[in-house]
Amino acid sequence: MSIISNIQKQEIHAMYDKNPNLRPKLEKVVVNIAVGISGEILQKAASVLEKMTEQTPAFVTAKKSVKEFGIRKGENIAVKVTLRGEKAKSFLKRAMVEKDYKLLRKSFDDYGNFSFGVKEHINFPGMKYDPSTGIFGFDVSVRIVRPGYRVRTRKTKASKIPRRQFVSKDEAMLFMQENFDAEVVEKIEQVWY
Repeated sequence: MSIISNIQKQEIHAMYDKNPNLRPKLEKVVVNIAVGISGEILQKAASVLEKMTEQTPAFVTAKKSVKEFGIRKGENIAVKVTLRGEKAKSFLKRAMVEKDYKLLRKSFDDYGNFSFGVKEHINFPGMKYDPSTGIFGFDVSVRIVRPGYRVRTRKTKASKIPRRQFVSKDEAMLFMQENFDAEVVEKIEQVWY
């Protein structure tokens, strides 16, 4: 059974036919590997992320010190990559293979964003296990927007946009179903091999 009913699909498509500028698009995909410590392990995570995305990762610093975990403010603890355009689409298709093209309904928010995690990078198509590197999990965050959303996020003369300019939860789920053959479910059954 589909989460989005046929009536809702018809209403959304009628809205797009009436005003084509309301049709959403994939803005960006952010891939993040959080290690929690700096040093050699973080460098290995950066090399894994670079192999997966074919793009140079940026280092993320700790925002505050946590004595119990040995983290100091300003220390590099994670790496991330932002993908846009065709790179973002191809990466998202490859990342969803590991999830069997299933996404949880609760992963979507009311502003067109959703996220999911992959437990082991070796499950990603094209990646092989290397004992010297180890195994890393990563998070994938996706933003789906309408044309004109940049007005809110640009650096100069940023301004507010109305609520109707945001992509709704149902529209984001429909976008993923139609463009990436994703299936939105309430619960993902675990498969033990």
